Amino acid sequence: MLSSTALVQAVTADLEKIRETAPLVLSLTNSVVQPLTANLLLAIGAVPAMLNDAEEAVDMLRSGTGAMLVNLGTVTREQGAAMQTAVQEANRLNIPWSLDPVAVGALSLRTRLAGQLKEQSPRIIRGNASEIMALAGYSSVMKGPESTSSSADALHAARELALHTGAAVLVTGRTDYSTDGRQIIATENGHAMMSRVTGVGCSMGALSAACAAVSPTPLQAAVSTAVLMGIAGEMAFEQSPSPGSFAVSLLDSLYSLSPEDVVRRARFLSL
Repeated sequence: MLSSTALVQAVTADLEKIRETAPLVLSLTNSVVQPLTANLLLAIGAVPAMLNDAEEAVDMLRSGTGAMLVNLGTVTREQGAAMQTAVQEANRLNIPWSLDPVAVGALSLRTRLAGQLKEQSPRIIRGNASEIMALAGYSSVMKGPESTSSSADALHAARELALHTGAAVLVTGRTDYSTDGRQIIATENGHAMMSRVTGVGCSMGALSAACAAVSPTPLQAAVSTAVLMGIAGEMAFEQSPSPGSFAVSLLDSLYSLSPEDVVRRARFLSL
């Protein structure tokens, strides 16, 4: 287990490398969150590409994509087929990709698709407690896309899922847990207002892809995602304590986020 100091150094290194290299993140994501997702990637220093067509996704992957997001939030059968094609090409090219299994367990089409995709070597799987539990094969209860379980409830499922898939699993909630099945790193940054703005969680999946493009390990990428997004959420609330303005401030906070902010604000919990 790395020390808090070493973890902070790793997160700041990922932040700086994203800004230095500006990785292209291909986002096969849902229609509700596309603008916020694209703007969030730009704010952190990455470059977004928003596509849903299989042929264009393959072309984009071959043109120098750094990482890919697969988000099932408004998936159709046609989009699911495109995602399968894109994942196969990303794996062939050794491009890291993140899986965001939105509302898995609650709806049949995406649950089947997520079950297939998890077997295809995602680097990171990001979800709330209910999504992670369902993807790991446990029963879970959701209210729409929202989890009714705490992130701690999903720890056992997250570890099993990580060991089974080889991915780092990031369970988001009041406390965020990142695990590769052997280590668990708990972080406690963020603010409750983040759950009041549509697309923040899904955009966090895109951030995980950007981190995967530059991090030496999937686990480090997951931890960096949790810390960077959480700190930006705290900073945004300090400026804008209402949902509409908070969404704008979140982008501003990610844009202005500095290594010094990470050193000062990052909170790691002992388990």
